[in-house]
Amino acid sequence: MEKMSEATKEFNEDDSSSSGECSTLSENSDENKERGNWTRKMDFWLSLVGYAVGLGNIWRFPYLCYKSGGGAFLIPYTIFLFLCGVPLFFLEVSFGQFASLSPITIWRICPLFKGTGIGMAIVSGMCCLYYNVLIAWTIYFLFMSMRTVLPWSTCGNDWNTEHCFVKDKSIDKAFKYNQTVTNFTTSKYGLLQQSGVLMNSSSILKQNYTSPSEEFWEKHVLQITDGIENMGELRWQLFLCLLFSWILVFLCLCKGVKSSGKVVYITATFPYLVLLVLLVRGVTLPGAVNGLKWYLIPKWEKLATFQVWGDAAVQIFYSVGMAWGGLITLASYNKQAMIVPLMNCGTSVFAGLVIFSIIGFMAHETGVEIDDAIKQGPGLVFVAYPAALAKLPISPLWAVLFFLMLLSVGLDTQFGMFETMISAFIDEYPKYLRNRKMLLTAFVCFVEFLLGIPCIMEGGIYVLQIIDWYCAVFSLMLLSFTECVVIAWVYGADRFLSDIELMIGYKPSIWWKICWQFITPIVIIGIWLFSVIQLKPVSYGDYQYPGWAIAAGWLLGLASILPLPAYMIYAILTTDGNMLQRIRTLIKPSPLWGPAVERYRIKYEASRSSFGTSGEIYFPPTINFGDDNCHPDSELCALSISKTNHIS
Repeated sequence: MEKMSEATKEFNEDDSSSSGECSTLSENSDENKERGNWTRKMDFWLSLVGYAVGLGNIWRFPYLCYKSGGGAFLIPYTIFLFLCGVPLFFLEVSFGQFASLSPITIWRICPLFKGTGIGMAIVSGMCCLYYNVLIAWTIYFLFMSMRTVLPWSTCGNDWNTEHCFVKDKSIDKAFKYNQTVTNFTTSKYGLLQQSGVLMNSSSILKQNYTSPSEEFWEKHVLQITDGIENMGELRWQLFLCLLFSWILVFLCLCKGVKSSGKVVYITATFPYLVLLVLLVRGVTLPGAVNGLKWYLIPKWEKLATFQVWGDAAVQIFYSVGMAWGGLITLASYNKQAMIVPLMNCGTSVFAGLVIFSIIGFMAHETGVEIDDAIKQGPGLVFVAYPAALAKLPISPLWAVLFFLMLLSVGLDTQFGMFETMISAFIDEYPKYLRNRKMLLTAFVCFVEFLLGIPCIMEGGIYVLQIIDWYCAVFSLMLLSFTECVVIAWVYGADRFLSDIELMIGYKPSIWWKICWQFITPIVIIGIWLFSVIQLKPVSYGDYQYPGWAIAAGWLLGLASILPLPAYMIYAILTTDGNMLQRIRTLIKPSPLWGPAVERYRIKYEASRSSFGTSGEIYFPPTINFGDDNCHPDSELCALSISKTNHIS
């Protein structure tokens, strides 16, 4: 134990000295020269915040609050944050930081479950595809905001139908005094023309009319078809926006974390500035108080429904970003790493204040109840918010700021998911790809761009809805459950806590062990069962998908889960020994498991061997993991070989 303490002390002294150099570290002085590190500690923090704080904070969280009784939703959300979100976040960040590897290669810790990492990379890849479509829509709205009159504020445009309805002061008078209003033909100025038929306001609201923002979204931006069976033509404006968004991603990530670490200073901080400005403006609008009351005053009866608790638990996975592989990837470039989950959820609550003040204003302006003022998903961002922005003074300015904010939070999350894919490829095949990262980034961007083209056709919204509906919910939970169980039970929670101790200088609380071994896995399984029971076939509004489209959605959902059993079978078939020997070999860490930086790895091996029994050091001599970063002239490889021979 004395030897272990000395090794730990020496490890921490070296690590702390390197941490002190972090703020001034240049690109040429990386400790991990092959993969690179964040240039500054702040780059890492902002990247984690940007990755975790995404579009879900802007539309999904407020919608669930609205559906689940406002403030009542915050109670189960906070509970699940501490029982599931924070423990998994700490586990993934520590996991990635310790080994400095991407989600696939990092499963040297337990090679039998390497399919878990492959599944994480697949989830991130599929979500990158449709996430950039959302960014393309945002870019299009941003360009359309740069004009004197917002195009979704009136009914006098080429794309508007006879059902377009806009309420202004003239109509308010007609309602108030019960004046005669006619067949509601829309003039080029977006006003309702009057005649001799007497109708009151309630009669008008019962008619089949749509808002200008809804028609702008469906008739102009999407030019939506009647179903996925009819994909229609390519939307060339959106095609150019999608191309621009992928060029933007490439330029920001072409040099890996060195380039994205600079960009996040803008993309991770700008949304908070815009949210603050919008909050100040939002709370001064008429009706804002009603929206804030709806948000902050709990409807306690909602807590008695299982749906609220299930929605809160599922939202934790979307909010904090576990099991996507992004946390492992971002942490793998860092030398020290945790208040991010709290910042993330705090951002959701803060964004809720902004959003519900605007929703209260919308309800006041349209004369509807707050219950009917918003819709789920893209309808909230691209219909409800533009409608509210159009009613603000100097509306084009507010619209530009709002969509710049959406662009910022979208790009931040996209950076994390995309870097997960790139790092997964490079760490698996470093000999061929590490010196060709820019070329690989360009190639993957191009492939993802091509795969995203169906989503910007006239029927593309139906394709995107399938991806969003099936790709993440089941796989995220199963992958995170596997990750938690393998590290806590197969590798060992005590052993993992000792690894963390080498990094931070002290052993974390036993609370983390209890969470990883018992509480968090039980919560995840409960959430998964809830999702299975509650999931309905994919739909978009009133449109019901055909059977073949639903089957395609399930195949997409299974695509990130199947690698787990498939790789288990492959690994067992390609390992020497009888069945029991193969499994024993595959559940033990690879000889290359440990800190990636060689001088730290040597101290790590010294501290591990000081436990006194070789049985606690798992270095199987029978399995060959290929290249796997092991080069004949490498000190790391020599150390691994000598360890293997010694135990043999």
